[in-house]
Amino acid sequence: MSLGPDPQPPPPPPPSPMHSFPSAAPRQELPVEVVSDEEMAFIDAALTAAAAGARPLVSSTAHRAAAQLSCATYSAAGGDIEDSPVPRRSLLARFRERRALAITDITATEWCEKQMEFVLEHGKPERTEAMKAGSERHAQLEQAVVERVEVTIRSAEELWAVKFINFIMGTNQLMFEGMTREIPVIGFVEGSWMVGIIDEIRMPIDGISFQPILVDTKTRVRPTIPSEAQKRNGRLQLMCYKYLWDSLIAEKFPAENFFSYFDLDPNYLLSDNVKQYISSLGFNAKTFEDVLKYFEATCHTLPQSGESLLLRYELQSDHSLLEEYQFTCDARWFKDQIQEVLSFWQGSREPKFVTEEERWKCSFCKFASKCPMIASTSSC
Repeated sequence: MSLGPDPQPPPPPPPSPMHSFPSAAPRQELPVEVVSDEEMAFIDAALTAAAAGARPLVSSTAHRAAAQLSCATYSAAGGDIEDSPVPRRSLLARFRERRALAITDITATEWCEKQMEFVLEHGKPERTEAMKAGSERHAQLEQAVVERVEVTIRSAEELWAVKFINFIMGTNQLMFEGMTREIPVIGFVEGSWMVGIIDEIRMPIDGISFQPILVDTKTRVRPTIPSEAQKRNGRLQLMCYKYLWDSLIAEKFPAENFFSYFDLDPNYLLSDNVKQYISSLGFNAKTFEDVLKYFEATCHTLPQSGESLLLRYELQSDHSLLEEYQFTCDARWFKDQIQEVLSFWQGSREPKFVTEEERWKCSFCKFASKCPMIASTSSC
């Protein structure tokens, strides 16, 4: 889906929150620290595949059951990354061929384009303890509403079928219980397929609005609030999720493009194992296309998300709330950011370095010793 003509800038946010959120205890003024903690998931972006996070879901109580995939013969990664030929192909063609761009690809690029290029071409550095702790916290939050079960998949079609079932059952939980977590979304944006997993979606508790609120929780090693650069990155991430969610609700899903791009067979017969699991959730599906039709029907019953988005920052050690940062979606800014990121991925220009004001990021970059900007600065 194209972002279309420049939208009118959104009205400024009201002085009070647009929706009611659970109130947090008064907090002291915290210092700002420019530290790249777990929430900067750019290091993991290179290994984020379109297959990540497919977990079938069902809700019968306050929890919903989720299938943890066991891939018997299907490799989600799609094989080794081939060597780049001459002339040099775009990053999309070299590293995301027949795969979607992940939202973490988008945010990693916005953080530092040159670092994103290094990650793709040289592989990701070892995960830090902060990143591991952040992942564990997200798993804890998910377990509060999700009970996992195991389902074996044997093809890309079954992988996507599981993703769509995830979405269906997760959104059922949202509408009946008021909150859900780990919801996969997909969309066609400016000529490129994109995927993401929304951390949390909750319904407003003010009894007035019925538009879901998209939430992302990030953890901090130290009791400090994030820098503006980190908040900007978080804003972009949530706006991406909002765009994908709203597109699924408002637009007809481009099924033929989807089948063609990902090389999927709509008539693929699901395995007995997958069919049995889907049947246990109340659906009668024999083919991959059957599941897609359930997915499309579900999308058309859901409301558009609210304009107000929420970033939550927690302290890793005790999960105490450091800040709830609520902001309004800015469609014009989002469009500009997406087009800038895609021009990098599509190979229409060389990667940019961080601005002079944000060169503090280089202190936390594992590729700083290889970066030509650092080398040129040091020689001056």
